[in-house]
Amino acid sequence: MAVDAAALARLRQYFESISPHSVRELGTIYAEDAYFKDPFNEVRGVPAIERIFTHMFKQVDAPRFIVHDVVAQDAQAFVTWDFRFRMKRFNPVEQVIRGASHLRFDGAGKVVFHRDYWDAAEELYAKLPVLGGLMRFLRRRAAS
Repeated sequence: MAVDAAALARLRQYFESISPHSVRELGTIYAEDAYFKDPFNEVRGVPAIERIFTHMFKQVDAPRFIVHDVVAQDAQAFVTWDFRFRMKRFNPVEQVIRGASHLRFDGAGKVVFHRDYWDAAEELYAKLPVLGGLMRFLRRRAAS
């Protein structure tokens, strides 16, 4: 079974236009018992995945995804993306996390497996005020 091009286009369009309102529509993209994992979360089911994205909108300002590449084979795809946002509590400058997602689809074209890959230390922790200084110090020490 090959990934349906229309399913990939729906997924891309959904994430590039995600909003607090559209989080409630995740069930149109994900299978009811879909698995989701990123550096901070590991959950199963649409309601749990919705909570993650709802939380994202509470924690950061102006979050948005920019999808760069989509490579599909059989019933899976690998997607590279940038996640752009502003931190509410710290630096108001726009931040970017570069990452990738491994996705598997069911016969109906819905996501049944979603695993995000990105380096939380480099892409997030190093950009925080106090923790960022410590991370840069540790990186320098490890490299010497």
